[in-house]
Amino acid sequence: MGRVGTTDAMNRAPSGIACGVLAIAMLAGCASLQTPGEAAPLPEPPAAWRAAVSVGGPGDSSPQALAAWWRRFADPTLGALVDDALRSATDVQAARARLRSARAARDLAAAGLRPNVGANASAQASRSEGRATTRQYRSGFDAAWEADLWGAGRAGVAAAEADVQAGAAALGQAQVAIAAEVAATLIDLRSLQARRATTEASLASQQHTLRITQWRAEAGLVTQLDVEQQRTTVAQTQAQLPALQAGIEQAMHALAVLTGRAPGELNSRLAAAAPLPEAPAGLALDIPARVLSQRPDVQAAEARVRAAVVRVDAVDARRLPSLQLSGSIGLSALSLSTLVPGTGVASLLAAVDWPVLDFGRLRAQVRGQEAALEEARVDHRATVLAALQEVEDTLVALRGAREQRASQQGAAESARRAARLAEQRYAAGLTDITSVLIAQRSLLAAEDALATTSAAVATQHVRLYKALGGGWTPTGEAATADPATAPTTTAASAAERGDRR
Repeated sequence: MGRVGTTDAMNRAPSGIACGVLAIAMLAGCASLQTPGEAAPLPEPPAAWRAAVSVGGPGDSSPQALAAWWRRFADPTLGALVDDALRSATDVQAARARLRSARAARDLAAAGLRPNVGANASAQASRSEGRATTRQYRSGFDAAWEADLWGAGRAGVAAAEADVQAGAAALGQAQVAIAAEVAATLIDLRSLQARRATTEASLASQQHTLRITQWRAEAGLVTQLDVEQQRTTVAQTQAQLPALQAGIEQAMHALAVLTGRAPGELNSRLAAAAPLPEAPAGLALDIPARVLSQRPDVQAAEARVRAAVVRVDAVDARRLPSLQLSGSIGLSALSLSTLVPGTGVASLLAAVDWPVLDFGRLRAQVRGQEAALEEARVDHRATVLAALQEVEDTLVALRGAREQRASQQGAAESARRAARLAEQRYAAGLTDITSVLIAQRSLLAAEDALATTSAAVATQHVRLYKALGGGWTPTGEAATADPATAPTTTAASAAERGDRR
């Protein structure tokens, strides 16, 4: 490092010093090492979703309309649980803490552009052998400031601001994820409770048939084989209940943890069976470009690219000379009584640091930051592709779940009629136990499948809300100026940056 400096009294004009220092610094103004970087183009969002399905009547899928999508399910329990999770979930609290840390780092970077001023006071006493004690008192102010000649400080502030935007979007991403997870878990709980109720109803019917079979065997109308076959069916159905009950309790434990509680604290509140949250109608799919722009993960990835871009500038600026100005002004006297105006002292220091020979250290730092920028660009592209796939996959799954539920509804109704007819004919002695066994097993399987597919439809609606970026409202720290063009904003800014270099 090379250093040029001078110290003088304040009664001497510092303008010559400053001008000389600036002249030396300007010699390196064109020594930038940066080279244009070519960013891989982002995938072009399609004009419409390929797997779009009808999701109801007219609606709105803007971020504001989807901010509290769980209230559209008209389930008070779901709304209360999601609200609790958004307040107390550990993932959300951690994201809030990271956002506060990013804001503090931004404020620290911004403060670094301003002068640092401090006050001081001192008292000194010294004594030599054979001499009287001498004292000296001083008080004054010190100031220091580093001129941001090449924009390194401003680039650092811009990078910190982009980190804040990424942190705000990451908080939104945590909120989106936790709301969807709570809703999906509650749907799973209600589905398991419905399947348990269906299994218990089937078990009661099978036990009734077992009693009829036993009476018929005692009367000599059927053999003991019929009794054992029906008893086997009853035992098989009964064996399903413990697994369903375990799933119910595990779902309640998961909901407790998601809302920041210990496992088991919500069992009394959720133990009673309730209807499955009804998937709402009236969701109109927006165009893919706008969906991408409102997803928090895409916004966070874009903000990380912006931060990486300006960090390259900040690191590159370290190769250029830096100018530091410092000075002090105060009073100095041999006694407190004489520490009055008229005893003032002042000093000014202007210094230039210039990395003349560093054996490639700064060059390597620039290359490392450019590699980090390329990684951020690749991550952004991957996030956009994953977002497009998530929406398309969810639409396909929703369409399939709806078709499957429609078929299962017909199958369950037919199985109910078949089971009633088989039991009536068996009680009248018009058929054997085999027909009853087949009908009862088919009915249990059909009703269990109907409960499962109904839950799948509701779950796919939840996943669609999540894929559309619902569950948060972009703030000024994370929102983009033009949502329709947000996915291509980074590529355009990177191209401009390459031209500027």
